[in-house]
Amino acid sequence: MPAVIRILTDQKNITLQTASDCDAMPLADGQARLAIESFALTANNVTYAATGFDIGYWKFFPVAEAGKGLVPVWGFARVVETTSKLVAVGDRFYGFYPMASELVITPVPHGSRAIRDGAEHRLELPEVYNIYSRVGLPDAAEPYLALMQPLIATSYLLYDWLMDNNWFNAKQIIVGSASSKTGLGLCAFLFKQANRPYKVVGLTGAKNAEFVTDLEFCDSVLTYDQVGNLDQIDSVYVDMAGNTAVKQALHARLDGFLNHSSAVGLSHWDQFAKPDGLAGPKPQFFFAPAQIAKRKQDWGKGVIEGKITEATAQIVADSARWLTLETHKGLAAMRQPYSDLAEGRADPKVGHVVVVD
Repeated sequence: MPAVIRILTDQKNITLQTASDCDAMPLADGQARLAIESFALTANNVTYAATGFDIGYWKFFPVAEAGKGLVPVWGFARVVETTSKLVAVGDRFYGFYPMASELVITPVPHGSRAIRDGAEHRLELPEVYNIYSRVGLPDAAEPYLALMQPLIATSYLLYDWLMDNNWFNAKQIIVGSASSKTGLGLCAFLFKQANRPYKVVGLTGAKNAEFVTDLEFCDSVLTYDQVGNLDQIDSVYVDMAGNTAVKQALHARLDGFLNHSSAVGLSHWDQFAKPDGLAGPKPQFFFAPAQIAKRKQDWGKGVIEGKITEATAQIVADSARWLTLETHKGLAAMRQPYSDLAEGRADPKVGHVVVVD
């Protein structure tokens, strides 16, 4: 049985990664071995690593090596061995995988087109990450799906959450890290909202300002050093970056005008620290699975999933005009694009997909 290849990440310094082999374990009754075919690399993966302890992402794919962890990714895999009657060799699934060559799961039923990993260590983790959707043969849209689905799902859920809270009565919604795919998706959904009572302000780095402006998803675009130019009107800040200095400057500028401050991602994880003496409201962490659970209760089973699928399809169709795919062959090849993402060198116009040998 081939060895399992893994990319282990240092949990204290998430820029440090090492390739490591381990023996493949025999399957127990009711398990399935999935060979990971491909996965996307985005700033989302950096957030998973940066919040691995706080949110629990290190718990999904535990390893024996102390201080090391497997960063989760979204991608595709096929069944290569099974003792479960729910799947057959050759079945393919889209879902949440480790940076590795395989994953062993314990399939349990989940609707007509999906399964859920019923492994004991995942039972207390958010269900949305444990679901694996059946897919057909590979096609040209798969890399875009791997890149965009989880990010645009978060974008749409943020948009839905803001709408559900009547935009917090804001006259301007400021999106931090607007060049990230989650940020772009949120700006697009907000911008296209009919009869909106707010304006959309994209906040980004100087090198990405022209890119964000050209996409025309925002009413205005400001760079991080232009926070002092924000209009002092009722506002909401949705922060995808996690840059503490920017957050402090923005809260100070909008003191008395900031109706809500939401923390979503940590694309600037290395510039994050707990703010000291932050003006205005305390930032609240947005957890997408909580909004999914609320909407399932509000609307019934399957409705929010359908809305996410429709919204993702719209953004994916549009992304061809601004997103260039870059394919990396072999697990080891993912270390450079991951490093670029973690250290802030990545080009937002490029989407990275790793094809596992």
